[in-house]
Order: sequence, then structure tokens, then C-alpha cells
Amino acid sequence: MTNKEQARKAAEHFAALVEKQLERVERMKAEKEFLDYDKLDKLIIGVVGGDGIGPAITREAHRILEYLLDDKVKEGKVEFRVIDGLTIENRAACGKAIPDDVLAEIKQCHVILKGPTTTPRAGDKWPNIESANVAMRKELDLFANVRPVKVPSQGIDWAFYRENTEGSYALGSDGVHINDDLAFDFCVTTTEGSERIARAAFEYAKKTGKTRVTAVTKANVVKTTDGKFLSICKEVAKDYPGIELDDWYIDIMTAKLVDEKRRTQFQVMVLPNLYGDILTDEAAEFQGGVGTAGSANLGKRYAMFEAIHGSAPRMVEEGRAQYADPCSIIRAAVMLLEHIGEADKAKKLERALDICMYEEKKLVMTGRDTGATGAQFADYVMETIAAL
Repeated sequence: MTNKEQARKAAEHFAALVEKQLERVERMKAEKEFLDYDKLDKLIIGVVGGDGIGPAITREAHRILEYLLDDKVKEGKVEFRVIDGLTIENRAACGKAIPDDVLAEIKQCHVILKGPTTTPRAGDKWPNIESANVAMRKELDLFANVRPVKVPSQGIDWAFYRENTEGSYALGSDGVHINDDLAFDFCVTTTEGSERIARAAFEYAKKTGKTRVTAVTKANVVKTTDGKFLSICKEVAKDYPGIELDDWYIDIMTAKLVDEKRRTQFQVMVLPNLYGDILTDEAAEFQGGVGTAGSANLGKRYAMFEAIHGSAPRMVEEGRAQYADPCSIIRAAVMLLEHIGEADKAKKLERALDICMYEEKKLVMTGRDTGATGAQFADYVMETIAAL
């Protein structure tokens, strides 16, 4: 195939991607209102275990949520639905990031508690299917990934608003190998997508009394997409007098998070997808690692809450899944409770977790039989809640 023929084939591939993204923009414009949970007769919470250690840790967070929401379940106002089938084995067999029947079940819920899932990479035994996380964010239009990080002893109180559906991850499985010497991937930025994540960050700052929002990009080099994201953040900032917008480049921002003098000045950060993924994992290390951090994925119709670590298949292979630390997904359960309007129960769970993880520490998670099982730790958390 000649160079001209290769270029023409790549252009046809790119044109098809552009057409799909233009259709997505129109769908975003049409979706205006957020779902009002107060108007629901019954709130349905889907519990999706995922794979690897996912089912083991999700089971414990599910137990804690049922304990805290027992009154609402008995009144018929809340229903839990366990949804299986998001394992890598099932996804590989179907050749889809999310099998159709699993996705249909998920879409019958309002809020999802989700365990980690395995994402195939080059050289794996699994086919090249899209990340289940990325697919779910796109299918449910969960545009805001929210990750809080708090370490009071170090003056750290951060909230990261990571754009979830665009950037470098949006077309992660749709890159093109032109030939053996050349490959392309694509980065997507839209006005609608950038505006809604920026506004979500500023709304959170306004609601919580924060005075600074920091946009993180590489707009000095990635001028078109990152430049657009930063420009829209600046426009949105004009609607929020009293809240300062500053901006940092992703490379220096990773350094400033470890700068003891500078890092305490950051409050709310808004970022494109890839940078948000990198920076929030770094930030989580300050409070004990990704195993201690949960995250929220918010859209106008659906919301999904998950642990931010991976599926740890080695732990399963070695027969250690029962010793996996459930703290990250229990932190996600705190955010779920806040999101559905159960602020008092969220505070109680968060307080109990702090006592169990950092203060009393009667049980220690080691990931092996030298420490507690996830079930034992969940029991400890519920006993602590009962004593508050």
C-alpha cells in the first residue's frame, strides 16, 4: 500500500470518529437537567463487583451500606441490586467492555457501587477490549470524576474534578496503526464537555466555601485541546466572583503537590482526563495510597462510586482475595451516601473509618493472613458506627 493510500485509509477512520463525536456533542446539548432523587418513589442502588478482588471488597461496602440504610430499605425507599457479569472473562467472551445484558441491568439503577475491573493491555492473554470504566463513563455519561484527598495533619484538603468522558482516553481503543512505522491516538475536547466539568468544580467550590479553583493542563504545548479546556475554564470563572482561578501545567503541578509550602494553597482542581488520572493517584499517596481513596463519577442521570485502585488479580491467584483492603470502596460508599442526601450517615461512616484506619487501629489490613480479612474489618467499622 502506498503512502497516499495509507493516508486515505487513516483519514476515513478519522472521519468516522469525528462523526460519532459530533453526534455525542448533540446528545450532551440535549441533556440539561439532573435527576432529582427526592422525586423518586424508590432509589435503586446497583452493586457491581467487577473482577479480581472487586467482588470481595465490594461485598463488604455493600454490607455497610445496607446496615446504614436499613430503615430506608424496610420502608421501600431504597433497593439494592447485585449485578454480576462484569468480569474480564465474561467481557472477553462477549468481546465488549460491558456486555449488553449487564449494561441493561446497570441502566435500571440510579446509583452504582462498583468494584475494580481488569483492563487488558498489550501482551495480555485478553483481547483488546476497552476499559470497562471508560465504557461505563461514556455509556452513562458520567462526566465528572470527583476524588477528595484529606490529610488534616499536613494541611491537605483537596477536591479533584477530573473530566471523565473526553481527553486522551475518549478514543483509547480507536487509535490507528498507519503502518509498522507510524501510529496515531486521538485527544477529544468539546465546549460542552469542558464547560460542564468546569462549572461542576466551581459549583462545588461555591457550595463548600472554597476560594480557589486550579485548572491543570499542558496548554503551552497541547495548544488546541488543552488550550480550549483552559480557555473555557476562564470563561466559566467569570460567573463566580469571589472564587479565584489559577492554572498550572501538569508537569510542575506534580512537583508542587510534594512542595510542603505550596501544596496547602490548593483547594479544588479541575483537569482533563489523563492529567486527572495521574494527579489523583499521586495525591492519594498522601493519605495512605490508592487503597484508601474512593471516587465519585457523576452525570445528570446516573452516578457511580468506586475504588480507585486496580483489580489485583495476583491476590486472587494466590488465594488472598479475602484479605484485600476494602477501605477504598468504603470511602466511595461515604461519597455515595453524601450524593443521595444521607449526609449524617456519610459523616458517621467517614468518622468510623478514620477511627478504624488511623486512630484505634484495632485491626490492621496487610493483604495476607498476617492481618484482618475484609469481612473482619467491615464488622469493625460497623461496630464503631454503633458506638458513635
